[in-house]
Amino acid sequence: MYARDNDANANERREQPDGELIDAAVTALKMLADPTRLRLLWLLSEGEHDVGSLTAAVGAARPAVSQHLSKLQLAGLVASRREGRRAIYRARGGHVRRLVAEALHAASHHVHKLAEHD
Repeated sequence: MYARDNDANANERREQPDGELIDAAVTALKMLADPTRLRLLWLLSEGEHDVGSLTAAVGAARPAVSQHLSKLQLAGLVASRREGRRAIYRARGGHVRRLVAEALHAASHHVHKLAEHD
């Protein structure tokens, strides 16, 4: 690699994200900062669930799970659909599933003192 190659790459740097994008990303990351919400998103990344099954899986009270799901939905991380009287929830797309997976993989590397990789 030549010095001029570094200069060329410097000119091709990505533009800094605007404030709206930063705010949306911060909101999403704040949602992941709560253990119950992270557990819910992990479950929803695996497939669809209703409030009852999520309540049983995370061991939280039904009203608390409902509130967490509402916050996740407002943040754009969770989508829902109606099935009769039940609401069925899922992670909203591959970006959310990958975000949850990457957060947990990074935590696993830190907790288990594994080597970092690119």
